[in-house]
Amino acid sequence: MIHADLGLIFDMDGVIVHSNPVHREAWSRYNRQFGIETGEEMHRRMYGKRNDEIVRDFFGADLPETEVAARGAAKEALYRRLMAPRLEESLVPGVREFLDRSAGLPVGLATNAEPANVDFVLDGAGLRPFFRAVANGQEVSRPKPDPEIYLRVAALLGLDPRNCIVFEDSYSGVAAARAAGARVVALRTTHTEFDGVDLAVSDFRCGELQSWLRRQQPLV
Repeated sequence: MIHADLGLIFDMDGVIVHSNPVHREAWSRYNRQFGIETGEEMHRRMYGKRNDEIVRDFFGADLPETEVAARGAAKEALYRRLMAPRLEESLVPGVREFLDRSAGLPVGLATNAEPANVDFVLDGAGLRPFFRAVANGQEVSRPKPDPEIYLRVAALLGLDPRNCIVFEDSYSGVAAARAAGARVVALRTTHTEFDGVDLAVSDFRCGELQSWLRRQQPLV
């Protein structure tokens, strides 16, 4: 049982849904029309970043803002078409049951993802009722690794960030949660090694996760 005065904040891609392989596929297909072959190093650079950052990384920092938005939107539309038939099977194992057991706790979502992708996952998988607060990458001026989005969601939940447990999969997300003062559980869906986290697990079925959560107490 998780202490009632603690809150849970989830990243989305790589934490709720194992979407990174489909994002990789979508970027590879989209970039090919521009003659760009998206290698492993380019794929690694996209993890945990906001879409405008990824587009500028792939296509150049001097790309006009309107073109950045257009290319990002086109790629995300392709991602949703590819993911739609795979959404349920792509949920991180145990996440639905974990959210169901956490009913009644303050639960939030803090993701760099586009609003359309957030709606696609939360509504498509029927997960929206679990979340009291949701913030996406377009609602903050400074994306992860800046702590702004985690501070925002903690405030929306009415909690001190020190009483929040964040679930993350990316290095930038871990850095953001740490900078906000939250406790951090890393999911090994994207990376296998993490520094500066309280716990790292493979998925939400892990018995070690349940034991660790039961030991957590409010700090303020």
